[in-house]
Amino acid sequence: MSKSEVVELPVLADSGVVPCCPPITAGELSQADAEKMAAMFKALSDPVRLRLFSKIASHPGGEACVCDIADVGVSQPTVSHHLKKLREAGLLTSERRGTWVYYQVAPSVVAAMAAMLDLRG
Repeated sequence: MSKSEVVELPVLADSGVVPCCPPITAGELSQADAEKMAAMFKALSDPVRLRLFSKIASHPGGEACVCDIADVGVSQPTVSHHLKKLREAGLLTSERRGTWVYYQVAPSVVAAMAAMLDLRG
């Protein structure tokens, strides 16, 4: 894929999932909401994790086999560690199929993060 190629991201159907946290303009975040969102943003603050998250989100069909996304400049055990951190933060879901694990962006996570940061509130 060339660097100038535009990739269309899949749009998740609105499943009625309520974002985890109110918009930042709605008032002060509760301790629980702040901790939940901080864990998500912290997980994405690592460049390797952000690249892995991006590869999964932009992969055709909205899911990617670990074998298709492991080329991020670190060893396979390190890739597994970063994917585990993204799963623990609630950003990814995974499913084992035979010997491979397929990852998907967790439903409504990106929308929840965007809604929380929406200043138009």
